[in-house]
Amino acid sequence: MNGLHLIADLHDCRCTPTRLLDAPALESYCVDACRRYGLTVVGQLFHAFRDAQNLPAGVTGTVVLAESHLALHTWPEIQAVALDIYVCNFSGDNSTRAQALFEETIARFAPGRIEKREIQRGSLGFP
Repeated sequence: MNGLHLIADLHDCRCTPTRLLDAPALESYCVDACRRYGLTVVGQLFHAFRDAQNLPAGVTGTVVLAESHLALHTWPEIQAVALDIYVCNFSGDNSTRAQALFEETIARFAPGRIEKREIQRGSLGFP
């Protein structure tokens, strides 16, 4: 379980509204970004929500990685995104890759305010 867990709450996102609403585009971006940073995609699931009037109302998505995951949740009605990236470092240190992916993904939403957390996860006796 030795790894790095990066969490961000993005507020006042100034990106185009479709970046918060378009599940297929978000999925494509997240999968491609994970691969660009050398992480191993083993699956993904993105779900678009609709409101009571059947209009787009946000996206929840996860990219499952051999190294762990990237997950995000969008709230277009308040221009917000919750972002979560966790990479384990069992076979090698993936921290630099995770941090670069984290910063690029944050920048994509152009938040006006960011709350970030970085958690070093335990080792369970592994290297």
